[in-house]
Amino acid sequence: MKSLWSSEAADDAISRWSGESNDDVALRTYTTRLLGGDPTLVLHGGGNTSVKTVMPDLLGRDIDVICVKGSGWDMGEIEPPGLPAVRLSPLRELLELDALTDEDMVNACRTNLLDAASPTPSVETLLHAFLPHRFIDHTHANAVLALTDQPNGAALCREVYGDRAVVLPYIQPGFELAKQAWAVQREQPDCIGMILIKHGVFSFGDTAREAYERMIELVTLAEQRIASAAAGRVAAPATRKAASVAEVAPVIRGLLADPGNGRRFILAHRDSERIRSYLAGPELTRYAREGVVTPDHAIRTKPTPLILPTPKAASIEAFEAESRAALDAYVTAYDAYFERNNARHGATKTRLDPLPRVILVPGVGLFAAGANAKAAAVAADLAETTIDVITDAEAVGRFESLTDAEIFDMEYWSLEQAKLGKAVEPALARTVVVVTGGAGTIGLATARAFRSLGAEVALLDLDGRSVSTAADGLGGLGVAGDVTSRADVRDAMDAICARFGGVDIVVSGAGAAWQGAIGSVSDDVLRRSFELNFFAHQNVAAEAVRIMLAQGTGGVLLFNASKQAVNPGRDFGPYGLPKAATLALMRQYAVDYGDAGIRSCAVNADRIRSGLLTDDMIEQRSAARGVSEETYMSGNLLQREVTAEDVANAFVDLALAPSTTGAVVTVDGGNIAAALR
Repeated sequence: MKSLWSSEAADDAISRWSGESNDDVALRTYTTRLLGGDPTLVLHGGGNTSVKTVMPDLLGRDIDVICVKGSGWDMGEIEPPGLPAVRLSPLRELLELDALTDEDMVNACRTNLLDAASPTPSVETLLHAFLPHRFIDHTHANAVLALTDQPNGAALCREVYGDRAVVLPYIQPGFELAKQAWAVQREQPDCIGMILIKHGVFSFGDTAREAYERMIELVTLAEQRIASAAAGRVAAPATRKAASVAEVAPVIRGLLADPGNGRRFILAHRDSERIRSYLAGPELTRYAREGVVTPDHAIRTKPTPLILPTPKAASIEAFEAESRAALDAYVTAYDAYFERNNARHGATKTRLDPLPRVILVPGVGLFAAGANAKAAAVAADLAETTIDVITDAEAVGRFESLTDAEIFDMEYWSLEQAKLGKAVEPALARTVVVVTGGAGTIGLATARAFRSLGAEVALLDLDGRSVSTAADGLGGLGVAGDVTSRADVRDAMDAICARFGGVDIVVSGAGAAWQGAIGSVSDDVLRRSFELNFFAHQNVAAEAVRIMLAQGTGGVLLFNASKQAVNPGRDFGPYGLPKAATLALMRQYAVDYGDAGIRSCAVNADRIRSGLLTDDMIEQRSAARGVSEETYMSGNLLQREVTAEDVANAFVDLALAPSTTGAVVTVDGGNIAAALR
């Protein structure tokens, strides 16, 4: 591992951040970011750093403080406010105690904050405070974990580090660990760091650079030891894919869904040669089910993954049946794990949901499940890290995790659970929404409306650049494709399944308006209009239903029809006729798939400024009716122009109406001639 320290960048950090605090905190912020930017050192809120410095209180008196990473901050993106200042002397006085509860420990840290509005300091604040060093770094470096996660981890680490680092047995973070770290370091005051078995590594220094580069040195020593080992038991020829991700993901997503409350998970998929080799290992069930590689992973990945059979493309039904049996066994095992460990705590814990967050599928890769795409990606990152650590650990010796009881105590530790938050989920969280014509005015407004309610959104449009830009702005997925091509639509749906795991709601909105008197319009124009304004809707709906049926959790089909379907306008037959067919298509889907919980509805909109109703068309249509453009656009009972956002809200309302199917909602400001009879 190479040091990324740059004197120029350090000076820039002082210029940028010293005004918010002081030079010490500015440099602490800089090196914390260096550590946090390397995923082989820390991931997603893991690890912590500190600096002991001097700051003024409200009376202007200089106070000795420790600035330590605060809860909720990620080391890779930290700013000075993410290193809250805590009065140092009161914390060090706690060394006199023989014991301290977690609640009292947190209270002591919070009541000694220099600014009460600061985030809660790390659960390892006392460890940082008790040690004498000015700068302290803590990571969960992969290479170090590969050495510590062994039956003989302590001996192996002493062999590698000698007097360079002290070695502590596993102790759950908190007061006891802090006191033990203080005592062990006093016995070996010249050490540059500390190795915590099955947990991670600390490095110490008088300067930010010294602490950082000592971390790099300690990790490098571990890397060198791993490099000297043989290939290990994990290495195996990677199994070739027997079924596609798009075939497997909806099945897994359906298995994890709760039919009672409709709760689903979003999936993230990862695949690489290293992952496939790991999954093909003959001892997969042993090392993969051993446990987590570092304690705080348990709250996001559960103690162990679910291992499914290798699927075969020709028998996805058999894969689903075998996977359901495997999931049932997993839940039974988790319940037993909870019961035996909860008994140790006097049955005071409330069981978390027993479903896995990491699913291993040999030949296909790993899937991670989360309440949203971000949570799923976090779990997937941790799962990949787990594979890397176990692969190296098995090369050095034999991977060994924490005990069953130690993992439980971390998974159900209130201070760790606090990291997950207790926020109420938005109305459409855990759902995947696909919008065709997603780069257009109505499509983009619709995607925004669904995204604002927590949905994951995928936009499909012919214009690849525009749809990618639109999707990026929403934190979604943009897919280029021609909805008149069934193959393009299938490829797009497969890409969406690979990204999110499946599809729950589809807004089929792509369209274009052809004009002309129906008796004289060319066959070519009419056929082109039917391809886009009818058959494209069929392509999208059919491919969506294929996925929804595989999930077995229902779904919603929403069609962007038009008032032309029931109230045709003069010289607008080439557009209105296929739209009338689309309205019938919507009802046919409602009839044919209602028993599968798939609802089908439509929105009939009129006179919405968009790529379909362009300024030129508005001019033509208003001229055809002999009225001004303003009068044309507000020619309804409410005498107001209807917007794309109005249409988007109608789609959302239909998606949120669980007992409504086969319905048509008009969004036209009031047009009795277009009202359905």
